[in-house]
Amino acid sequence: MISKHPKVSVLMPVYRTDEQFLREAIESILNQTFRDFEFLILDDCPEYSREDIVKSYKDNRIKYYKNKKNLGISSSRNKLISLATGELLAVMDHDDVSMPTRFEKQVAYLDSHPNVGVVGSWRQDFPTNEIYKFPENDIEIKKLLTEICAITHPAAMIRKSVLVENKLAYEEKYSPAEDYALWLKLIDVTNFHNIQEVLFKYRIHSRNTSNVQMQKMQEATDALHAWAINKYPWLYQKYLDDRTRRINVLLFGVIPLLKIIVKQKKIKFYLFGVILFLVVNRKMMIWPK
Repeated sequence: MISKHPKVSVLMPVYRTDEQFLREAIESILNQTFRDFEFLILDDCPEYSREDIVKSYKDNRIKYYKNKKNLGISSSRNKLISLATGELLAVMDHDDVSMPTRFEKQVAYLDSHPNVGVVGSWRQDFPTNEIYKFPENDIEIKKLLTEICAITHPAAMIRKSVLVENKLAYEEKYSPAEDYALWLKLIDVTNFHNIQEVLFKYRIHSRNTSNVQMQKMQEATDALHAWAINKYPWLYQKYLDDRTRRINVLLFGVIPLLKIIVKQKKIKFYLFGVILFLVVNRKMMIWPK
């Protein structure tokens, strides 16, 4: 008898997670409207495992694994990929919450857009309720990726074939920014998309990786930013061009008196909109945002 593989493999590494946070994360996956998935949970803390919490859920879609020794986040994520049997990989973190229709909408998008290898969404932080609206289409996402991580990693769904065929994986040298590194490596090989609604809630708390490893995160991000500028200079230039602001000052509301062009490094002032009379280095002045 040939067993049917699930459409989606949900990949969730666990490390000393607060019980309440872990239960909320697990339940947000089990309550998805899309049901055809396996839920792979890998515990990377042998000394203080969360096995009893995970196994309290009697759902045969859950597959619990435990590392014999701590491997770290990148190796754990790669191990989960190797264990996955699904066509699509849904990334999930152990302390966040996926909205009920997240998988349904991401699977539908990937099925109807075979050229897209990664789909994300907007995210809402909690308890602050701040919403991050990332760009929708591929080129806008790629331009922004040269500056910041424009796809929220634990809100993403990835075609496994894109990773396997291009021999791409998470890289420990970039941890804890291994997700940003993966997105940058994928720029050359696939397209990105962000569904324009909140399908994911990111929990803000004192034990977030971004808080606990803040300096290491910043160093890794800076290194990746430099790599991206060198690798994709045309994308970075497009990103800089997008940041250009134009301010027009009209005399009596009609006559062009002054045009100000604000770029990343310089501000140019044009009299009557055409005569350049002043260039100011932005580092030398304070400019309102």
